[in-house]
Order: sequence, then structure tokens, then C-alpha cells
Amino acid sequence: MAAKWIETLTGSLDQKKQYKAYKARIEALPEPYRGSAKAFERYFMYYGGVTDGDTLITMVSDFADLWERASVDGTPVREIVGDDPVGFAEDFARAYDGKQWIDKERKRLTDAIDQATAQQK
Repeated sequence: MAAKWIETLTGSLDQKKQYKAYKARIEALPEPYRGSAKAFERYFMYYGGVTDGDTLITMVSDFADLWERASVDGTPVREIVGDDPVGFAEDFARAYDGKQWIDKERKRLTDAIDQATAQQK
């Protein structure tokens, strides 16, 4: 009962465990994969904005899989990301179209304009 109440306030405890496991997987990567993965991770935090926990966990798990496989196979980082790391990051993030923080603001803006224009009629 208490766990359900805590999860209501803080989010899924299972997702937190999965996210910590993802972070450990990235830390275990050899260079240059670890440094590259961390750089993309930073970018995702600014660009991605995914707020749905299930989508985020799927995305970071797939991301860790990508870098672990590249590390095992010895695939050069540039062969993975190409000449445009920003394009790669944004394409990767767009593949996970969960609920994003901007969705709330889009609705808020639309509702405000609807309310403002309703008064003009």
C-alpha cells in the first residue's frame, strides 16, 4: 500500500531502477563510446523532453544497446553517428514519440487562445 502511494508521488520505482541500470551500462562502456554516449545523453536532456516514463526507459535501453553493440563489434563512433551528430541525436529521439513536456504547454496555449477568442464573440 505504501509503495503505491510513494509511486503516485514520485513515479515508478521500477523505472528508477531501470534508469539506474542504464546509467551503469553507459559507465561500463570503454572510451570513446562512453564519452560519446554521455555527450548524446546531455543533448537528449535538452532536446528530447520525453516525460512518459515507459517511453524514456525504452529509449535509453535501446540507446545503451546501440553503444554496447558498437563497443563489442569495434564499430567506429563516426560510423554510427555519421557526419552530423546533431541530426543523428534528433532522429534517434524522434523515433520515441512519447508524451513530451512541450505537449502540456501546447495545450495551455491553445486553451488560452480559445478562451480569449470566445470572449470576442
